[in-house]
Amino acid sequence: VPNLQGPRFVSPAHNGGFVVSEECGDVKVFMSSRKLLCSLSTKYRHQFGNPAGVCVDVDGSILVADEQRRTVHLFPEHGAPVCLVSSGLRRPAGVACSSFGHLFVADAGENCVKVFKYCVRSP
Repeated sequence: VPNLQGPRFVSPAHNGGFVVSEECGDVKVFMSSRKLLCSLSTKYRHQFGNPAGVCVDVDGSILVADEQRRTVHLFPEHGAPVCLVSSGLRRPAGVACSSFGHLFVADAGENCVKVFKYCVRSP
């Protein structure tokens, strides 16, 4: 996939697509055909600091760790973004989520993995 601005982290998404965080301060979503579906900063009018780890949960929501802002945001397919973690992180880098609503955050500033619980729809 060409024309990325310093790709950092990548995660598979639903329907064969994928999500990429960029050093330039954006997160892009691609379809299985590798065509750009959307930019999260444009779609949600969200300003990232330094987006790092990305993952996609069972609902298709995209979770993004922002190293500069020290937050983790959830971007649902429909609706407004939600800040899931706004304190207690020094340098959130990688993120992963489980089908049971657990959010795992690799905090490079504290050399640990922090685990949080958030709500997902019932299977």
